[in-house]
Amino acid sequence: MEKKNINNVRLGKDVKIFDFVNLYGCSIDDYTKIGTFVEIQKNASIGKNCKISSHTFICEGVHIEDNVFVGHNVTFINDKHPRSVNTDGSMQTEADWKVEETFVKKGASIGSSATVMCGVTIGENSIVGAGAVVTKNVPPNTIVAGVPAKVIKELVLET
Repeated sequence: MEKKNINNVRLGKDVKIFDFVNLYGCSIDDYTKIGTFVEIQKNASIGKNCKISSHTFICEGVHIEDNVFVGHNVTFINDKHPRSVNTDGSMQTEADWKVEETFVKKGASIGSSATVMCGVTIGENSIVGAGAVVTKNVPPNTIVAGVPAKVIKELVLET
């Protein structure tokens, strides 16, 4: 299958998308699987050979590299100070806030029900434990867990 662009979504080769998925203005690279009830917003990118499990929310400004696993019900956040209205009571628009980008590096894994705050980088080959709240950068080749997430182990990778 060739790469496609459908409704402003760029899909790579052999991307598998299950039912009830909401995609708009994003890119998903080759051989990635997107589970049921996932939303991926505009200006988000998913690399090759990723698995995005059901009920996950990937907002604008999230960039996921190749070979990443994202567990069920993972939530990414892109605004450090979310508000519905401005100080004058008017509804906020895109002009009233700034997207804080988040990066998930190659080979990382994020456990089910983790929350990833904006402006962080999850390092290459790292593992985020289920239910963790990631508030700062995760070093490469480590396991983090807890609220807030803290390094609990360094990984020794075979070469």
